[in-house]
Amino acid sequence: MEKTLYEKVGGEEAISKVVDYFYNELVLKDESVNHYFKHTDMEKQRQHQSKFISFALGGPNQYSGRSMAKAHEDMDIQPAHFEAIVRHLHDALAHFGVEKEDINEALKKVAALREDIVHK
Repeated sequence: MEKTLYEKVGGEEAISKVVDYFYNELVLKDESVNHYFKHTDMEKQRQHQSKFISFALGGPNQYSGRSMAKAHEDMDIQPAHFEAIVRHLHDALAHFGVEKEDINEALKKVAALREDIVHK
């Protein structure tokens, strides 16, 4: 049986490292998007993001938070902000040696949520 992307990247432990790098080295240093996280409990945010990425990569669906649309409804996220976050996720996965086609597969799943995240 073929491994899921979740298993290929190394499961929960690997995703936790990706998420830490994603926020610490990329998102929180990016002036175009870091203001969205000024008043955010980053520990809680990291947990949500880890569960979300695990699910997006075919791992167990442990995410039980608000819907994507609800969670982002008052944030005024513009297409450029969404693209920046997607780029950071790409770079974080690449930083940990995830193969290009696997990154593309994961980003397709994220792209499917664009309508729920970007401000209407």
